[in-house]
Amino acid sequence: MKLANEEAAGFWVSRPPALDAVIARLEQLSLKPEFALQRELALARALKPYLEGVAGRMIVPLAQEIELANLSLFCDFYPEDGQLTLIEQLRDVITEHIPNEERVWLDPLKLSYLDLLEPTFPLMPGETLTLRSIGDGTTFVVPGGEFVKDFTAGQVLLTRIIRAPDAYESGKAVWAGCGIVLSPADAKALLEMTAEWRREMEMSSGSFALGEWKEFAKRFGHMVLWAFAQLRMAALVDAVIHIQYRTGDNRPYLYAVALYDHHEYRFLADGLSEMKELTPDPAADVQQTSTKLVRSWIQQEANGSSKLTVVRVTLTSAQLTVECDSPERLDAMKHRLAAAFGFSLHFRGETLTPPARRVSLDQLTSDQPLTVVVTAEEDLALLKTFLEKAYLEWSDQAHLALGGQTPRHAAVSSATRGMVDALIDEMERHDPGLRRTGKKAFDYNTLRAHVGLEEKT
Repeated sequence: MKLANEEAAGFWVSRPPALDAVIARLEQLSLKPEFALQRELALARALKPYLEGVAGRMIVPLAQEIELANLSLFCDFYPEDGQLTLIEQLRDVITEHIPNEERVWLDPLKLSYLDLLEPTFPLMPGETLTLRSIGDGTTFVVPGGEFVKDFTAGQVLLTRIIRAPDAYESGKAVWAGCGIVLSPADAKALLEMTAEWRREMEMSSGSFALGEWKEFAKRFGHMVLWAFAQLRMAALVDAVIHIQYRTGDNRPYLYAVALYDHHEYRFLADGLSEMKELTPDPAADVQQTSTKLVRSWIQQEANGSSKLTVVRVTLTSAQLTVECDSPERLDAMKHRLAAAFGFSLHFRGETLTPPARRVSLDQLTSDQPLTVVVTAEEDLALLKTFLEKAYLEWSDQAHLALGGQTPRHAAVSSATRGMVDALIDEMERHDPGLRRTGKKAFDYNTLRAHVGLEEKT
């Protein structure tokens, strides 16, 4: 199970009816107006990563995280305004009769804490289950159930269990209601993260009272939840970073695009031909533009028995387009071009973001890299947005092919008006959308209107 998947990480377990009733009473106490601020403080502390910073803008806490935060409020939180804890209020303030079968759970609740527990194997639904804390090796025996069939060897459960009142010293316990399933690697990372925080607190305070896992987990169990939230965020980022974007025919989708103007076709053509990482594109149509060729080079990577194109560079008489399968590869190619050609290229703009897509539950739970197929319509929309931005100020920026004049000024003069018209015609003929989807991505009459030329159908 992957932490990037919001639906596959948690589980729910029924509680004994009397324990359920006590927790319901604690919930009601926490909702009283006089305790409202303390409840807010406690939950804000437990769920802090989701309320601050980047994580809160990208993911929401799991339902099990919220329930564990509530249990932390009931069992671990000491009010900052001097009020009694919720358990103390229920136990010591006599306002209504509490049956003894409920009251006996108050001390076990007060002594409980959030823990990382590893089930022993083999597991059998319906039988008791032995859990071992990876924090300090303490063992507990809890009721089994049908839910255990989803556990596999090595997994660790982030959960809270309550020792049974009638057999406290025996290790017999019950579930507190829910938990979160962690892989061995994630559990190890979570434990190391919390151990580092614990050492930092001990060193800053000069007290080593937190050396015992039970003491730390009881007083700072909310930090265990913080660590889990950080792991979830890291897992989501990792899943997104490694998405493989593909076209409809399963080729790498070259969504990272940069556009340049230039005025030295032969110099660029010779330089690109000499770059060892690039080879002429055998699938490109060689076209004649005036007396200059439109040329294309590609960079490929081996994929099993085949090769996949991950970079394409297209050169026309006035523009250079670079298309890559990732921002990192585009960045590397931009540096390569800058080193080789310097001021012969004029950067027009770039796009680094693929079309926004929702990733399915099956994709998140798969052990294979995420693969997202981008449709021609999505590709065309991305290119349209990119070119509209890249050409936003085109009319009023000096252009190399026009001798440093702006297209708007050059179009006013009869001597250079035809050059502007031919330049826009060539840009339209080699619109990247035509090569990728068979349709133009940009309406070049927009540029013609901006410089005072007549529109063309």
